[in-house]
Amino acid sequence: MDFLRAAILGIVQGLAEFLPISSSGHLILVPALFKWPDQGLAFDVGLHLGTLLALLIYFWKDWWRMVRAGVPDFVRHQFRFRRHSRDSQFLWLIALGSVPAAISGLLFDDWIEEHLRQPWLVALALGGFTFVMLLADRRARMSRTAESIGIRDVVLIGLAQAAALFPGVSRSGATLSMGMFRHLTRDSAARFAFLLGTPAFVGAALLKAGALSSSSGHELAELLIGFGCSFAVGLAVIHYLLRFLRTRTLMPFILYRFGVAALALVIGAVRVA
Repeated sequence: MDFLRAAILGIVQGLAEFLPISSSGHLILVPALFKWPDQGLAFDVGLHLGTLLALLIYFWKDWWRMVRAGVPDFVRHQFRFRRHSRDSQFLWLIALGSVPAAISGLLFDDWIEEHLRQPWLVALALGGFTFVMLLADRRARMSRTAESIGIRDVVLIGLAQAAALFPGVSRSGATLSMGMFRHLTRDSAARFAFLLGTPAFVGAALLKAGALSSSSGHELAELLIGFGCSFAVGLAVIHYLLRFLRTRTLMPFILYRFGVAALALVIGAVRVA
């Protein structure tokens, strides 16, 4: 891999991780489109570390507020959560919502990596789940803010996040859509989706961190370029997507997903031929 390819994949990761278009799907399709060899697990881990850092920096005030409230509240009240402050409750709701993705990742991540990284499967997931996004965007009654989120909401949104392990679904797209089905406004659903995704990013990074130890000097330089690009682009995308969703719909992303699904089917057909 050369430095330009590393930068391109870093930019793709930064864009596709937070936009509801599937980063895993794009990291399969872009190399297939340009006939690049697989970039390897270590490089993928580096890209995800970049977007994880973007999440942590953008939402550090939220995390600091929740942790600062959650620790003393737990010491005083243990599991009597109704006595906790709202910030403390929100921290535990995020923990609860992270359980489905954690279990699914431990059970199925290796199998998915081995069997589902095919362009035609990505196309089916991109196209099929786009209809779900379209339904959420057009039919859901979006009137609630993130402050009203409860246990039923986080369980359902957490299950949607677990389903996004399938390449092409999109973690942000799945959690955003489920949040909208639960009547959250688009920007509130997106904000909660980003907070809920942070523990999943941390867990995935810890599971695969060992792959980084095998990187040579040149590979490490490429990894750092990809990491830097995914971090910088991801930070900008979080900010502008939250602003965009305050007044706009998901329709641009829906149309884009349909187009990429069609392209993925063509790539899959060419590879089979």
